Amino acid sequence: MKHKKTILFLLAYSLTLVSLVQAQDLHFSQFFNSPLITNPANTGFIPDADYRIGAIYRNQFSSILASPYKTVSVFGDAQVLRDRFDNGWVGLGGVILSDIAGSGGLRSNKVYASMAYHQMLGVSSLLSAGFNVGWVNKVIDPSKLNFPDQFDGKFFDGNAFTSVQLVTTSINYFDMQVGLNYAYFPTENVYINGGYSLMHVNQPKETFFSANYDTSRISMRHTGFVNAILKINDRVIINPNAYYTNQAKASEMVIGLNANYNLSGAGGETQLIAGVYYRAGDAIIPMLGFEIKHISFTFSYDATTSSLKTFNNSQGATEFSIIKKGFYAKAGGDTHQVLCPKF
Repeated sequence: MKHKKTILFLLAYSLTLVSLVQAQDLHFSQFFNSPLITNPANTGFIPDADYRIGAIYRNQFSSILASPYKTVSVFGDAQVLRDRFDNGWVGLGGVILSDIAGSGGLRSNKVYASMAYHQMLGVSSLLSAGFNVGWVNKVIDPSKLNFPDQFDGKFFDGNAFTSVQLVTTSINYFDMQVGLNYAYFPTENVYINGGYSLMHVNQPKETFFSANYDTSRISMRHTGFVNAILKINDRVIINPNAYYTNQAKASEMVIGLNANYNLSGAGGETQLIAGVYYRAGDAIIPMLGFEIKHISFTFSYDATTSSLKTFNNSQGATEFSIIKKGFYAKAGGDTHQVLCPKF
């Protein structure tokens, strides 16, 4: 039965191959732990630190495919020039993404440099604007792919003739994103943040086929999010999140909440992280993690709720992230600036 499900899934995958090689953007369930690809205005937008570095890894379809989809992102950003602007600063950062689709037939590598400016508005709000620019490389290996007209009703015959013809196996292009953020923090126990970003503003061409330029351009992607950091008491801080993105005819909405529980008293050097999210029409996403001395480790699991659960037995994807936050050394006993609730 599992073999039959795998064949059906592979057939469904092959029938959508043309759209996959011009696929929708890479994404993570832990979108809040991949800030620079969620919104470039997040560059240096760090309410509880001066800098951060992190990595996130996603493994998808491992219950069905011998070679599951694997996506990894490594990023870093920092606040700079805090002494050059009146209640403002610059954020600088970068992010690297790498993705292998299944057997390795499609590989994507992306490198972006990111910059944002942040300006305090009075004492209780902050406005940010940012952009990133980068280079994208995608490589496809036709020998590792099967196409719909190679399916004989039971199996795929990789040696059979296919009418699908590629004119190149490697593409490169320049890409650009822009974004805005706004944060409101009326008290030391309340922090509210929302943002909007527009991806692929230059609409680069992406195709392995000989196609008209206008039909091969990547559609601009709109992304919006809102979150809050709310201190309930000296032990608990909650973080509700909502995220929506739309590109061409594809959309994604994720809502949920995670909480940090202080295990170490004053300072909160050791915290338990737990929460649950829901991707509309697709998956329930529980998460669990720890934060130890400003280093957080978070694991999440996509439990499929859509019709795909017939094929993968609800085993969708796993993600693991690690993020390190820190402060610059301060001279003369100066205090660090923290805008959001803390233990």
